[in-house]
Amino acid sequence: MALPRLENAQARRLFMDRHALLEQPRGGSKGADLLQLISRLGFVQLDSINTVARAHDMILYSRRPSYRPNHLTDLYHGGGALFEHWTHDAAMIPLAYYPQWHLRFQRDEALLRKRWRNWRRDGFEQQFETVLSHIRDHGPVSSSDLGKDEKKSSGGWWDWHPSKTALEYLWRTGALTVIGRSGFQKRYDLTERVIEEALHAPADQLDPAQTVDWLCNNALDRLGFATPGELAAFWDTASNAEARSWCQEAKARGEIEEIEIAASDGSLRKSHARPGVIEQAAELGPAPGRVRVLSPFDPMLRDRKRAERLFGFYYRIEVFTPAPKRIYGYYVFPLIEGQKMVGRIDMKADRPADCLRVTALWPERGVTFTPARIKRLEAELERTARFAGLGAVTFSDGWLHDPV
Repeated sequence: MALPRLENAQARRLFMDRHALLEQPRGGSKGADLLQLISRLGFVQLDSINTVARAHDMILYSRRPSYRPNHLTDLYHGGGALFEHWTHDAAMIPLAYYPQWHLRFQRDEALLRKRWRNWRRDGFEQQFETVLSHIRDHGPVSSSDLGKDEKKSSGGWWDWHPSKTALEYLWRTGALTVIGRSGFQKRYDLTERVIEEALHAPADQLDPAQTVDWLCNNALDRLGFATPGELAAFWDTASNAEARSWCQEAKARGEIEEIEIAASDGSLRKSHARPGVIEQAAELGPAPGRVRVLSPFDPMLRDRKRAERLFGFYYRIEVFTPAPKRIYGYYVFPLIEGQKMVGRIDMKADRPADCLRVTALWPERGVTFTPARIKRLEAELERTARFAGLGAVTFSDGWLHDPV
């Protein structure tokens, strides 16, 4: 018997709707409105690279044009509505989800001890009590406040002294909480002083099955449709095996069903979805026609393979690729128009010159940057420049390339 099928156009719309990109970019960007948006997305990934603006700020701005970075800072530092931890990477997460992170804390304990010992961070475990006692007696710290006389490891991004490693380990396993950042450097305090007691769960009361159920349900609601592997990867806590078991049990209960998703190339992929999702997708209207700049870490594009299947958009960030081997550039921003990926643009903030400098744009195959489309692009770049605090947009000679 043939499975119900979600055609590609409807699959794109549904996926964009779940990521708050199907509606017009407008609405409140502070306080409860911003928290509601982050809750809808599930989390917002943090990243330190700041060629135009930081990833988390670009993600929120692309959906709420009135957003400014201090709105997130106010919610994080002042409102106590978010906490920082890991999904697939460092992220801002609604504080209401904190109880579901106890399983993550527990699983990271064994994982990180083994992994970090192998990365030549010997001695960090001996610093646990020293670090905790220092924070207990002297208040919140950053990594620069500790371990000044300690020997670091042998270079690279992992060049951490034992106390820095202990701080990160104690944060990742729940004993410490990040209370804010200064210049993107984390500040840590005792979790017992930061997170209200009602959100804590004693280790002997932890129910992994309950957490996995929450993780899979909430991942599916934010993805619209997913394979077990995609459900597991969303929060990156449940294993693939746990997600497969959850799908089998949820399907037996009638909570989900198997459907086929049509990819941009016409191929079909089996996925799980809530009953009625195909009818819901059919009722969704078209995406806004404006051109929008997306962060390379936008949640809609985070799963690169999924983005390629749905939108036919192959994207890999080239930050860690040696310059001679880059196809596009160090930090290239995807461009979406309606529900179609139309290109990628290499640009950066030139703050001494007070301008957003566009170096290159590569259209996707089959996309022509007509005068009308260029006008829409220029309007978006002007909005992006204002968001970044820049006064103008400039274009390098030969900025518009042929598709690669």
